[in-house]
Amino acid sequence: MNTTSTSSTSMNAASINKLSLPTLLGNYAGTQGVRSGAVTSDLIDLQIADVKVSNRAFPRVVRTREFQVAELALVTFFQARAYGRPLVLMPAVIGAGRTQHQCLVYNAERGPVTLDNLAGKRIGIRAHSQTTVAWIRGFLQNDYGVDLDAIQWVTFEGAHVAEFDDPPELERAADGKALVDMLFAGELDAAIIGSGMPDDARLQPVIPDPYGEAQAWSERTGAIPINHMVAIDADLATRRPDVVREVYRLLRESKRLADDKKGAVRT
Repeated sequence: MNTTSTSSTSMNAASINKLSLPTLLGNYAGTQGVRSGAVTSDLIDLQIADVKVSNRAFPRVVRTREFQVAELALVTFFQARAYGRPLVLMPAVIGAGRTQHQCLVYNAERGPVTLDNLAGKRIGIRAHSQTTVAWIRGFLQNDYGVDLDAIQWVTFEGAHVAEFDDPPELERAADGKALVDMLFAGELDAAIIGSGMPDDARLQPVIPDPYGEAQAWSERTGAIPINHMVAIDADLATRRPDVVREVYRLLRESKRLADDKKGAVRT
């Protein structure tokens, strides 16, 4: 009996019977296990899209049903649900929770910008519905008593969800303008910059001691700010709860591998 041939045939049959799921999943330490194939499943095959920056594909998640499993920003998910998109959120955080208070910065060359003098200031934001922007606006209003309506918010992009229109009082930057360039040129007084913060000494936080403030906020609320989680097609979740459990297992195992590697490096 040719056991090699029999084994190969069995493996091929198992592969054919797997449920193939178009997937959007960014490249992070916690997703490397899934992306590299170190963590696999006999039930599903995550067909991960070749996307360098996952948030640039978020419109594809909420405007079509291109992906059945997708990393998604929280505010984008909430808006998508509000407009009837068939998505459900899984208890799976992508990336890591991070502090946000340091993301509101000003150009120190042009004088200080403080929590007390934000009224009338022009603050650049990538988009009104960006999750980091939502966090910062919440801190300003709820923790520091800032009147958000007294600020002139300048956006550079619309929402991922096509039906959502920015509030009319927001200003859209001219085509071709870049947020950081406008901040350095004095066309903006401050800006909220999430990922991609330039390593430039001119950029100083508006919130004093932002990391200390972030730690105090977490201790007070018992929470850590997060931006991205995993959404799954609602119809798939209804039909195949076993698939939902398997997707979650893969993500959990992938994160465990990353944590194990991190622990090994520390020791």
